[in-house]
Amino acid sequence: MSLRDRLVVTTAAAARFGSGILMGTALGFYIGESGGSDLAAALVYTAYFAGMMVFAPVWGAVADVTGRRRAVLVATGLGATLAVLPLTVVDVESGSGGIWAAVGLRGLYASFAAAFPPVMLTVVSAAGGESGRGRSIGFFNSARAVGFTGGQLTAGALLGLLLPDSLFVVIAALSLVSTVAVAFLLDDAPKPDTDPTLAEVVSEVRQRLLPAVDERAHLRTNGLQWLYVALALRNMSVLGVMSLMPVYLPQSLGLSEFLMGVLLALNPAGQAVFMLVFGRVADVTGRKRLVTFGMAGSALFALVAAAATLPATAAGKFAVGVVAFLLIAASFSAMTTGALAFIGDVAPPNRESELMGLRTTAKGVGGVLGPVFVGGLALVVSKEVAFVAGAVPGVLATLLVAVTLVESYGARARVPLFGS
Repeated sequence: MSLRDRLVVTTAAAARFGSGILMGTALGFYIGESGGSDLAAALVYTAYFAGMMVFAPVWGAVADVTGRRRAVLVATGLGATLAVLPLTVVDVESGSGGIWAAVGLRGLYASFAAAFPPVMLTVVSAAGGESGRGRSIGFFNSARAVGFTGGQLTAGALLGLLLPDSLFVVIAALSLVSTVAVAFLLDDAPKPDTDPTLAEVVSEVRQRLLPAVDERAHLRTNGLQWLYVALALRNMSVLGVMSLMPVYLPQSLGLSEFLMGVLLALNPAGQAVFMLVFGRVADVTGRKRLVTFGMAGSALFALVAAAATLPATAAGKFAVGVVAFLLIAASFSAMTTGALAFIGDVAPPNRESELMGLRTTAKGVGGVLGPVFVGGLALVVSKEVAFVAGAVPGVLATLLVAVTLVESYGARARVPLFGS
């Protein structure tokens, strides 16, 4: 990618993911402050990943069929921005009515924001090519991590300074920045020879999302279908635990809003570094090892997070929290870089956005089930016990990829690890 393209991708990704994580953390915090249950706070995650699960493959398929990836990104970016604005007049802290309205708007936002990951990943993957795909994906995910870091730090700072309506105006403005940035995107990904009609687009998208039995061979390449299952299980663990962090950190660990934001920001800040490193590792040692390591580390994260209440001092609790969030930063980076490069390796050129979107759907399944599972358990047992139970799907995911995934990268030393 040229310097111009890198600036566009960085701005768009940082603003899109920054606005999204700021919105989610703020809603979870406000629901907890208003006396809402742990399950209600967890449903903010469920609503988000339900929208991702349903709409990511739809937008990915539309982008593949039409070849108009930039137009899809601009249109869905505007939709996501408009979905935030009603939160400036909804009183999230007013009780159940405000809580359910906020959860619904979070889902509506996600239905549009779901287009960004699969479509942008297709553009970035195509720019990297086979020999540089891992590095290109690592760059994109590093920019994504910068957005998450800024969003979490901003949440920690602004939750104590701004009223909810003002904070949601800031979120909408960040979302709009991402939308404007993608309008300048140069897309070199494959395009169809002719522009399809609306009826042809609808028909093709339906066929791709519900393929006939004899049209599913691409899902079985190198065990790809089991990667999707493992991603769903892994996300049950991590997102189930993460959904309670805006409640767990201030209430169980006694952290201030600012320290909560700092701790949450360690994960994406670590990703900004780890993504670049693991992008190069993926282009040298292959994809499967990274995926397996990332799955195992994700399960361990839930256990370390549960142990954060064990130290007697506030400093000790914070220190264990630091270890937990650095662990998930490394684990997520390894898993994501490996999985995305794997999909890019095995995907037919005209189905890559679709399969990237299906990855988001698989993650969305875990994002829907995990918060309900862990949040529901937290209603009857302690959060720590719920976190330990939440680690079980992550263990199953690790075993699944270790047994079923077949390495997709042919040349083991095509580029030097730290070379240019």
